[in-house]
Formats: sequence, C-alpha cells, structure tokens
Amino acid sequence: MDSNKKYWKGLEELNRTPEFVEKNKHEFAEAIPIEEVLSGGGLSAKTPRRDFLKALGFGVGAVTLAACQKVPVHKSIPYLVKPEEITPGIANYYSSTYDGSAILVKTREGRPIKIEGNPGDLLSKGGLSAQAQASVLELYDTSRVKDPKLNGNPTGWPQLDKFVKDELTAIKAGGKRISIVSSTVHSPSTLAVIADFITAFPTASHVTYDAVSYTGIIQANKNSFGKAVLPHYYFDKADVIVSFGADFLGTWISGEEFTSQYVKNRNNKSLEAKKMSRHIQFESGMSMTGTNADVRMPIKPSEDGVALMNLYNALSGTTLPGSKKLTNANADKAIVLVAKELLAAKGRSLVVAGSNDVSVQTLVNAINSLLGSYGATIDLDNPSRQYAGNDTDWTKFVADAKAGLVDAVLFLDANPAYDYYNTKDIEAALKKVRLKVTFSDHDDETAALCNAVAPNHHYLESWGDDSAIEGYYTVVQPTINPVNNTRQAEESLLLWSDNAVKTYYTYLRANWETNLLAKGALAGQAGWEALLQKGFINAAPAATGTYSFALDLNAVAQTILSQSGKIAAGGKYELQVYQTPAMRDGKKANNPWLQELPDPVSKVTWDNFAAMSPSDIKDLGLDEFQVVTIKGVNGYSVSLPVLSQPGQARGTVSVAVGYGRTAAGLVGNNVGKNAYPFYNLLNGTFQTTSAVSVDVTSDIFPLSQTQTHHSFEGRNIIREATFTEYKKNPAAGSGKEGEQEKMYDLWEKSVDDASHSRPVYDWVMAIDLNACTGCGACVVACSAENNIPVVGKDEVGRRREMHWIRIDRYYSYDNGKGEFNVTKEREIDELKDFENVSVVHQPMLCQHCDHAPCETVCPVLATVHSSEGLNQMAYNRCVGTRYCANNCPYKVRRFNWFNYWNDSRFDNYLSNEHTQLVLNPDVTTRFRGVMEKCSMCVQRIQAGKLKAKIEKRPLADGEVKVACQQTCSANAIVFGNRNDPNSEVSKALNSERTYYVLEELNVKPGIGYQVKVRNTLSDLQA
Repeated sequence: MDSNKKYWKGLEELNRTPEFVEKNKHEFAEAIPIEEVLSGGGLSAKTPRRDFLKALGFGVGAVTLAACQKVPVHKSIPYLVKPEEITPGIANYYSSTYDGSAILVKTREGRPIKIEGNPGDLLSKGGLSAQAQASVLELYDTSRVKDPKLNGNPTGWPQLDKFVKDELTAIKAGGKRISIVSSTVHSPSTLAVIADFITAFPTASHVTYDAVSYTGIIQANKNSFGKAVLPHYYFDKADVIVSFGADFLGTWISGEEFTSQYVKNRNNKSLEAKKMSRHIQFESGMSMTGTNADVRMPIKPSEDGVALMNLYNALSGTTLPGSKKLTNANADKAIVLVAKELLAAKGRSLVVAGSNDVSVQTLVNAINSLLGSYGATIDLDNPSRQYAGNDTDWTKFVADAKAGLVDAVLFLDANPAYDYYNTKDIEAALKKVRLKVTFSDHDDETAALCNAVAPNHHYLESWGDDSAIEGYYTVVQPTINPVNNTRQAEESLLLWSDNAVKTYYTYLRANWETNLLAKGALAGQAGWEALLQKGFINAAPAATGTYSFALDLNAVAQTILSQSGKIAAGGKYELQVYQTPAMRDGKKANNPWLQELPDPVSKVTWDNFAAMSPSDIKDLGLDEFQVVTIKGVNGYSVSLPVLSQPGQARGTVSVAVGYGRTAAGLVGNNVGKNAYPFYNLLNGTFQTTSAVSVDVTSDIFPLSQTQTHHSFEGRNIIREATFTEYKKNPAAGSGKEGEQEKMYDLWEKSVDDASHSRPVYDWVMAIDLNACTGCGACVVACSAENNIPVVGKDEVGRRREMHWIRIDRYYSYDNGKGEFNVTKEREIDELKDFENVSVVHQPMLCQHCDHAPCETVCPVLATVHSSEGLNQMAYNRCVGTRYCANNCPYKVRRFNWFNYWNDSRFDNYLSNEHTQLVLNPDVTTRFRGVMEKCSMCVQRIQAGKLKAKIEKRPLADGEVKVACQQTCSANAIVFGNRNDPNSEVSKALNSERTYYVLEELNVKPGIGYQVKVRNTLSDLQA
C-alpha cells in the first residue's frame, strides 16, 4: 500500500476551495431556520433548530411528545371474499420480463412493490439495472394517460376503435401507405401480431427506430460477413479487453449482462486462482466503464477510427494509407503495448467500439478477425435481438411522409418528436399524414402531434413474451389489474385488423403452443403453467462458427480519415453525446428514483451539464457551474452549466442525452437540456460526434452533486494494489503486510462479552471493490425496499439526500502508463491537466459497528445494538438531536428534514395517493425529525428466520439477501452470518484482500472491503 498516494472525491476537495472548506467546518450540514418550521418556506434565517425550540419554550419532553404523535389513520375494508392466492401480510412473487431479462415481481395484497432479478436469467444472472428496479414506480405514475383520446380529448374505447378502423379502411382502399413505427421489438408474439396486421393491410410496413442507434455494427457485420446482426459478446471469455468509447458496463447494448461476465475474471475466485483479465479503455469523456478500466487513455472522439487504424497496423504488420499519430502520445505508446497483449491472447481477446459509424465498426471486425475472436468471444450465430433499429429505413420513412406518401402512422414505444435529431422534419412530416396514432401511456412529445392516443398497459399489467438473445425466451404476465383505462397495444392491433383472435392473451397462448413451448420440451396447460412459474425457456444454441474477414480496408481507412478530418477542422472543441446509466435515452425521465440517482462519475442529480477538461475550463476562465453555450455545426445550441471533469480529453465536451423533456410528466418536464439535436446523419447512420463552439456566459447554474457532502479529512479509506503486487503478496494494499497495532475495547472484557454475545447469528457484509462498477442499481433497490423518499434537486443541493447507501467515487493520479501508484502528493499539486486519473468506487452504508459511536451519544437510546450484530433504530424514541450523525465517522445517517411522504411540497415526487401504493408494508415510513440509516434489511432477515423456523430447519447461507446485494449483477456485495465458517461472507472476510474502513478508530465495523486490484500496463513493462 502506497502511503503517499492521495485520493480526492472532487476537484473542490483536492483544491480545498473556500466553499468546500466552509461547508465541512459545520457540525451538521445545515441548520433549520425558524421561518422554515413556521411556514415551510424560507431558508435565509440563521437560527438553529435547538435555539428555535428553546425560544418557543420547548424542552426535550415536548419534542419527544411531538415525535411520538401518531400519523393519521386510514381505515381499510377487509376482504369479503378473499382471493385464493392472496394472504394478507404474505408476499406473492410472479415471473415476468423487463427489457429481455427474466425478473420476479413481488406483490403485497395485489399490488406490485418490488422487482427482483430471476436467478436463472441468462443475461444478468439475477442482477438488475437501476432502470429495472425503478420500473415498478412507473406503474403508479399519476402522469399516465387515464383514458384513450381523440384530438386531445378523452373518449371511450368504442369511439376510438371506430375512428381508427374507419380511417384505416379508407386508407387501405386508397392504396396509401401505413407505417408502424416502433423502437426495437424483440417479443416473438408482438412481431407476429404486427405481421398479421401487415397481412390485413398490404400497404403497411414496420419501421424500427431506436433513439440510440447500433445500425453501424449491424451494417458492418452485413458488409463483412453477410450477417446483418448485432453480435452476442462474451466478456467472460476474454483475457484482454480493449474498448474504444464503448461503455459496455453501463449503457452499451447489454450492460448488466456484460457486467456479470466481466467480473468473473476479476473477482475473489479469479484472483485466488492468480487470474485476472486486463481492460484498456480509450475514450474522450469519463464513462462508468472507463472508471473501471485497468488503464484508461483519453483521446478525442474523432480519433477513435485513427486509433483503431494504428492498432490494426500494429497487429497486422501493415500500414493502412493515411495512418497518423494521435494527439495523446501516451495513447500511441499504449496501442503498441496493447497490440502485443492482444496477439498473445489470440482467441481470448475482444475489441469493441461505441461508434455508430459503419467504417469504424468494419475496422473493428477486421481486428477481431485477426485475433480469432469470432466463435470465441463474439457469436454471430446466436445474436442479440436488442437495438435492431435501421437508420436508413427511418430516414426513408421521414422523407416519404414529408412527400405525402404515408397516410397513417402508428407509434409503438417511439417518441421521435423528442429524440430524433431533426424534430422540425418530424413535425413537417406528420402534418402530411392523415391518421396519427400513438400507443404511449404518457402525453409525450409525439402524442401532442397525434390525433389518436390509445394508451398501452404498463408491462406489469400486461401479457407478453420476449427474446433478447437468439434461443432465449421469457414470458410477461400481469401482476395487477390495469390501474387506468388502458389497453395493450397488441390487442388494439388485433381489433383494428379484424383478426380472428380478439384477445392478446389467447393469441399469445396459441403462439407459444404452436411455436415456442416445444423449444423447452413443454406442451399443453401443464407446460404453460410451468413456463409461468419458471419465467423462461432456453433453447439449444446454434453451433457457433468462425468468420474470416476479406474486405479491402483501404476505402474504409479513407472514409475514417475523411470524416475525422472534417470533425477536427470544424471547430476548436469536439462534442461527445452519451447516455447515463440512470436516464439512458430519456424514456424514463418522469421517474424520480432515476432523476435523484447520482451519476456514477459526476455524482450530479436532476440535471445534465457540459463536462470539460479542467485545463480547458482554466483556459476559458470559467468558474464551476458557469453556463456556456454550445453550438453545433447544424446551428443548434444549448446553454448548460460546465462541470470540471477529471479524465476528460482536452478539446472535448461531453453532454448526456435523455434530458430536456417537455412532455414527460410532472417530474421529468424541463429537467436539463435536450442534446439529441446535436446528432447528425453521416455515412448513412446517426452519429454523435461533431465539432462545436463553446461561448462563455455570465450566468451561474448550480448543480446538485452528492459526492462532496461528506469528507473523510484525508484518512486512508481506499486501498488498492497492482496485480503484480497481489501475485507476490495477496495481502498487498490491505494494510496487513506489517505489524498490526493492538486494539483495546471501550468496556471491560466481561461486560463486552455479555452485551455482544451472538450465539446464533452475527450479520456482516463483504464488499469487493474489484467487482463494484459504481452503477448505482443498489441505491435504487434500497430505496424501493426501504421506502426511502425522493427529496428533489433543491433538497439534494442542501445536502439533504436520503439514500441509505451511497457509491463514493474517488480519483487518484495516473501518470498515463497505468502506473497509478508512483505519484507523490507534491506531484499532484503540480498537475496541470487532470487527464490521467484513476477511479475507485466504494459503496458506503451504515457499518453496523460493534463499538458504534452513534450508540454511545444518543440521549434516548434510539439507536442500539442487537444481539445479532445489527445497529438498529427505534424511530419512536428518536427526538432528532443528530448527535449520532455528528459522531458517525462514515457519515451514513440521514435526518428527516420534512415529512417527505405527506408534505404537499413533494407532490411531484412521491407524496400522492397512487405512489403510496409502492410502499413496502414491512418497513416503517419515517417521519419528520428522526434519524434513519441502513438497517441491513432487517425485515428480510426476520422473514427468512421465520420461514426456517416454520419449516423446522436452520437458516441456510444465502437464503437472506439484502436488497443491494440481490440487485448487484457484479455480486460485489455479500451478506450473511459470520458465525457460519462455511458461509460466503465468512470466506470473503477471511480473504487476504479484506480491510475495514477506518479500522484504526476501533469502532469495529461489520462491513469488510476487499482491496481494489488493477492489471496495469506497468505490469506489462515489468
């Protein structure tokens, strides 16, 4: 472990800005002014809460009485005839599907309250993304369309059906075209319904349009191998992974699946076998995948193709015409080293690129063919069905509609009026279309241009199926009756086309009986019921073939160089448009859990921004959060606050899409700015890289970040080592190398033994920093499980976020060769550009300390230690002194400044009559004036113990999973009983890599962390 290494959460902490120093002087984040208590309003007064209580003559007794007042009682009506499958107080689980992944839906008294991954899921192995976890909240969204609409007015389904059928019949008779425009559909039954609709209306066609396109990869595979498919990648089979701008752990194709694969060669089991993959990332903006790379090289977006040309040259021993050096000399050197590693790992390597350019992806194909990746780490014979959008078909549809050749368009899960780069073209095209129908369940931007809205069910109200990967089929089944007067889009298509089958459930059953159940050797009613219980079938995969590349690359190289030159000559800065793991393409912008989830890299909530290199910001004379106007070559411009982002390539700006919605709903409207218009059509595909100008304004627009709300004052909490050091000494970096300091107990030994005796259960946790990617899915899972409220941008900006678990992100200096542990503190002070930084993500939650500092200072014993090792809260005792928060060295306790669930000021977030239905009845909703924090999902522990007791057996290891653990695709979090020496958590905590954060304080935390290990390029040179 390098004691000279310095970590910082953000540049404000590194530079010790006056604002940062001032904020961290205070005992508490912010005092409550008198005006706020009296009126719920202003925040200008300086009177602390304790002084306010004294001024009004309140003592501790009065505060205790106020804290113990009962919340209003709402009477419920018991079941007159109880449904057979529902037992009050007992959860039911239903198998279903979210975006191709098999899931389990937890319901209580007939209402879905929690989404879990199906452990047998082919993609994420039981893990789930933040978006999947948050999807249950969308079911209760009051912004959803309540009834069908005609010309903007609510109507009934019979009236809407008559109008649409009459129009379709007239259009069919006139011979004009009908288009179904959808995002990628990988449901076999939905595709069959669309095919039947086209049969009924011969002039109809299906146009697939994805807001974020992968046409470049599909077309490149068609050109290279005659297979127009999106490959299925296997990161677990790759010893060397090289990515050029592909955020494959986050937003690129199938992030949860790739995360599950990726960590298999980097976790405890792999390291104990002295095996670890090496990952090198070339990119412009700091992505979540880039933060996890062993070596990260910042390059401009226009240089992706040039870098791939240089890599191809180094691998093949040839020189493509026009090859040139990169502006980053270290990246040039790295490519030579990377080529040697890739050649040494032929058949066990993988090169991917995030570009949507056909020429760039063709060059990637050539490289992977040289390395023998096809049939090994890349599968073209069992491809992915995700992101099948065709940019050429879509642009032709827009042109034809503008020309008046299309008389009807039906939008299914597509919102081009928001996410197409040329919205004026969409508006002009739809003015020429006679019948415009959308199946959107929100009055979104496209719905405003349609004359009919036929609102679709939420997926938790629907029947259906899915097949995201060839040969893998999952089922969708409803878990609740429709909340609104909606109808499934497939059923509408069946009715409008006069299909012999009138209900979609009947159609779905017939399709499975005829075509799909046989793949899983199932048949009849028994087979269907077995499918509904299991949730999926997995057919035998097709034989995987090898493919050779035979295209002439000279023309490809010329196209790459020509396009790169145009971008580089177009302006001083290059713009990179990207997706965030929470907001993705913006369809879920009205979900407050996602809006409040901190971005994995910037830790910004509730906004997008312009990320720039600290060097560029300094050259422009900008202050943090100063607004800049970014103008593209197409004339589109937006004004956004600038964020100084370490790791950003110089001369580049990064802006996230998915923001700037104007018709998302109460939560998502006018949050951030729309970056989609910066897209452009190049070489037949939609691309995100372009030249821009950056103009400085005098405005300041503060961003709400969570990262620097809590300071550890430079204490050693992150520990890491290189793979070379680990192989020599598995305890490298953990602090166990030298003589251990003797620790003492606060109490007499006999007293300590009596009060902390745990004869049966000792609940502890282990977190592997080598597996955690920082995605934040655990944060949303915890919010859903434990009724954690959303507080909004303003409250987050006041350091009042309520998340029980946070993912801290720490920077450290990297000298550009992957030698991250050679820099001394004085060198950081002289650092000029901050381009070369390494990142570590650390989940931080209540540590459930055996010598918990919070317990010793609580005047009313609201926080106490259980006989099973848990630090527990008795909310009815808490009077809100916040002494415990002040005394917690980990800063993981949260204070309820407001009654968030019932205060009218938070109506846009969670306090309305519908979203109350998502609350977990097993967890108390906390009220104003009390502290709360991670409980280790004690309700799950008790449920697991009770089940084992009823079945008269011991509780098995792994039977109780906490919410954050269960959703983690990387299996970075392990929870269990330390008293069981064979438990997974005991084995993890006994690892030589395990250390405890701030263990020198002798608080005896119950959570152990495993050292971060990097397989760096310096190891290559060694």
